[in-house]
Amino acid sequence: MTSLLVIIVLVLLAVALWQLTKIFDLTQVGASSDDSQVASDNDNNVQGYIMFGFLAFIYIFTIYGLLKWGNLALHTPASEHGLLVDNLMNITWVLIFTVQVITQGLLYWFSFKNRGHKDRKALFFADSNKLEAIWSIIPSVVLACLILYGLYAWNNIMFVDKDEDVIEIELYAQQFKWTARYAGADNTLGKANVRLIEGVNTLGVDMSDKNSQDDIVVSELHIPKGKKVHFKMRSQDVLHSAYFPHFRAQMNCVPGMVTEFAFVPTYTTAEYRELPFMVEKVAHINKLRAEKSVELVKKGGTALDPYTFDYLLLCNKICGASHYNMQMKVVVDTPEDYKKWLSEKTTLAQDIKAAAAAEKPAEGTAPATDSATKVIDTVKAVVDTVKAAVAKVAMK
Repeated sequence: MTSLLVIIVLVLLAVALWQLTKIFDLTQVGASSDDSQVASDNDNNVQGYIMFGFLAFIYIFTIYGLLKWGNLALHTPASEHGLLVDNLMNITWVLIFTVQVITQGLLYWFSFKNRGHKDRKALFFADSNKLEAIWSIIPSVVLACLILYGLYAWNNIMFVDKDEDVIEIELYAQQFKWTARYAGADNTLGKANVRLIEGVNTLGVDMSDKNSQDDIVVSELHIPKGKKVHFKMRSQDVLHSAYFPHFRAQMNCVPGMVTEFAFVPTYTTAEYRELPFMVEKVAHINKLRAEKSVELVKKGGTALDPYTFDYLLLCNKICGASHYNMQMKVVVDTPEDYKKWLSEKTTLAQDIKAAAAAEKPAEGTAPATDSATKVIDTVKAVVDTVKAAVAKVAMK
């Protein structure tokens, strides 16, 4: 309702200004005026200076944006290939920024320099082979160089040698959560199919496959520092995207197919928390949360908990109403801590057996279905007896 009232007020204000301009025109009746609709030298000069003012606004706002929000960009990458990605990104944005500054300056300068004048006539020519060559060849060469460098970076990132010692982990996406499956001691993931989803087996792992017997399913992702991790990704329902912002990794999760990505973590979670920029960032966030908590407490609410940095796996596709909440905590351990954590986890096969054992009735007791059948039979017998008695009375 408030928005509607604001819109109505703005419309009425626009109408009022329009009417005022008409009244002002009426007051100028009899005064000398130029109604030729042709721009004068004064008009061209004013428009030229206004254009320079707009150019200054573009430059000032760009510099302000870099100073104001530049610190919000991701800082130190936490993977080996992250430096390559950041380098490619930095080259791209510096190149774009430089070209934007130069081309905008030339655009407004030539517009001002060649503004209309009563003693000057415009020069028209159909084409210029020299100009066409300049603005076609230079961008083509620059883009070709960027694309080639991007392909080089992409091939280095995506290459996984078949004989390379890697950790195999599956990331399973579904609305609106992530689940991870570790390959176990054989380092080979068992087969899986969504048609096999049942009970504890929420990932549809084919338990008849011998490689599935040591697979481990968890809801919190742990990976070791300094070891290449090969992720294989599946989606149960819609298109998702596995996004590790601090590791500079992202790959779509497509229903019906397996996609993959690999990287080597370079900082444990504890080490990344101690980096100077992260310490400063966390302190700033907690300062803001403390100020917000004061307001919440005054209103009878609950204070916000202090923020602690953790790596996260996010979904980078708008996959539904709770897309914003689809995330998984990622912990980078030392190799020793990783082995210890993994050794404490039970396999999916063990979880399925435990669930099946829990469903079996205690020894010496009748199954619940048999008890229910007996009760139904007893009720039917009573009903039949009552019907027979009623029939006899009626016959008499």
